[in-house]
Amino acid sequence: MQAVNSGTTRRQLLTAIGLVGGAAALYQAMTTMGHAAETQFHGPPKLDGAKPGASVLVLGSGLAGMLAAFELSKAGYQVKVLEYQPRAGGRNWSLYGGDTYTELGGATQKVGFAPGNYLNPGPWRIPHHHRTLLHYCKVFGVQLEPFIQFNHNAYVHSTKAFGGQPKHFREVAADFEGNVAELLGKAVNQKALDADLSAEDKEKLLEALRNWGVLDKDMRYVSGLQSSSHRGYDRPPGGGVDGAPIPSTVLDFSGVLDSKVWNNMAFFMNHEMQTTMFQPVGGMGMIGKAFARQVQPLITHNAKVTQIRQDKAGVTVAWTDTQSGTASVSKADFCVCTIPLGVLNQIDNNLSPALQTAIGAVPYSNSVKIGLEFKRRFWEEDNYLYGGHSFTDQDIGLISYPNNHLFQDGPAVVLGAFASGMGAYRLTGMTPEERIETALTQGSVFHPDNYRREFSNGASVAWSRVPWTLGCCARWNEETRKDYYQTLVAVDDRVVLAGEHASYVGCWMEGALLSSIDAITRLHKRALEA
Repeated sequence: MQAVNSGTTRRQLLTAIGLVGGAAALYQAMTTMGHAAETQFHGPPKLDGAKPGASVLVLGSGLAGMLAAFELSKAGYQVKVLEYQPRAGGRNWSLYGGDTYTELGGATQKVGFAPGNYLNPGPWRIPHHHRTLLHYCKVFGVQLEPFIQFNHNAYVHSTKAFGGQPKHFREVAADFEGNVAELLGKAVNQKALDADLSAEDKEKLLEALRNWGVLDKDMRYVSGLQSSSHRGYDRPPGGGVDGAPIPSTVLDFSGVLDSKVWNNMAFFMNHEMQTTMFQPVGGMGMIGKAFARQVQPLITHNAKVTQIRQDKAGVTVAWTDTQSGTASVSKADFCVCTIPLGVLNQIDNNLSPALQTAIGAVPYSNSVKIGLEFKRRFWEEDNYLYGGHSFTDQDIGLISYPNNHLFQDGPAVVLGAFASGMGAYRLTGMTPEERIETALTQGSVFHPDNYRREFSNGASVAWSRVPWTLGCCARWNEETRKDYYQTLVAVDDRVVLAGEHASYVGCWMEGALLSSIDAITRLHKRALEA
């Protein structure tokens, strides 16, 4: 690989990566450069010595808001939480059969899933290194189970490769690795790398390439039993008379390149996406419910915040009961605001001009999730697919197979789309019924015999149409972080912001919790000094 020009700035490099690879590639590069690093959890905050009678208003009962309420009330603060929705949890949310959801524009969906089935519209997996979330799940009694992230048997589909036919991930990834290993082996043998390798290093590298790429004795990647041990067989090894395996045929390398399978391989290499991962038993919303049980008496639901004012005496928040229309005012010494920035930017406030500018500077991404319930688990019974994702370059982005109740009979829900970018915007512009139809059409490329025949019902959530967030999650880049991040997370006299938008672990529950711990720790210090 050619070295990066020493004159290229980090910002220029990240900008180029973003233009070529999109937001996912940019986030991966930021992770590599330490801008979205592994989480930092050192245990619950130690908030000692709260002044008697000191009070805090918490705006929003997502995970950040509820954690703030939980820890502050433990420390002795009088806490009140104002929540716009009739439930707690924020984006930590599951839709079950019988639920009703209305999006901006008025489209209403009545979810028809069978008992026990669900769609997680927001977060749906927990990395093993998200220690804050795992800690509180354990403390609050949330039962977790494995989330099957990586499935070699799932599919990769590109409309530009292999005549539009999907291929097993294991086949395309193995053929990419094998061909790259062969090409690099040739470069080594042609002494193209002699300036960088000693003779001993050269032999070690050739040995590594032979094993990693499953090359033959002549350092070639070819069809045969050796490559089939990596990519799969046409007939796998068996017993008896016909026990001998039949090797598979490697794919044309130009088709492998056309598939851009390296994007999918890189997806699993991203630190946030590496196994082991977990999910709550019964749906992601179980986490929000467990948090809510700790602080439920403190929460006022159906409270729409209309104004935030702070002065030397404290913080005053005006709000309206969305059920009765009654206007009310709540006051406290301090405020932890976890309202998503796109909504907060529309609320009348007297926060500092610098903070107001920072709030308005951070865009939110859009994404669309679609849950499709099928009458039986045909992906298990017919295709031997147990969890994991099949990727496509169509608008739906991917489909993901359920990780729970494996091998059971009866209906189950497949995540029929996790769309981002332009695909998400196109799906957002559709009615819920049109989204389901699109998901069925595009997802049928993976399971043409069963997708429509076994379909029962579905539900969708387009995050830019969610009334209480107006988007999925905050999307920082290096430039906006440099200009606005420290202002956004600073204590603004008597108000401090918290949420995934106030972290370097954006779009994850872990980021929301870490930002909450940091915010209340600094707010507590501010309160002691007041």
